[in-house]
Amino acid sequence: MTRKLISSGSTFEQQIGYSRAVVAGDWVFVSGTTGFDYRTMTISDDVVEQTEQCLKNIEAALQEAGASLRDVVRVTYVLPNGAEFEACWPVLRKYFGEVRPAAMMISAGLADPRMKIEIEVTALRG
Repeated sequence: MTRKLISSGSTFEQQIGYSRAVVAGDWVFVSGTTGFDYRTMTISDDVVEQTEQCLKNIEAALQEAGASLRDVVRVTYVLPNGAEFEACWPVLRKYFGEVRPAAMMISAGLADPRMKIEIEVTALRG
């Protein structure tokens, strides 16, 4: 099975030692992705804007892997403040409303207090 590593260019990947995504055969595993704009290394204070940016970052990684959001079969959401999850639902419906992957939401602390959401996905190409 071939293995391909995908980078977003985030400084975190090199500092910590991980890939934005790993392609293994037809599977694509996208690491927990936050709402940072990796071009500017900035992040919004708004959980909804962060959610939108998370999904744009994930979409870019999937495209590089030869997949799309339509290939997502599993998604995990992590929010430090679980009460903010409902505000994210319209954005999540926009991206996953027709795809309807298996999903889980966890309320837990994140590495940086500016981060309000982190999203991880698994996709099956084809």
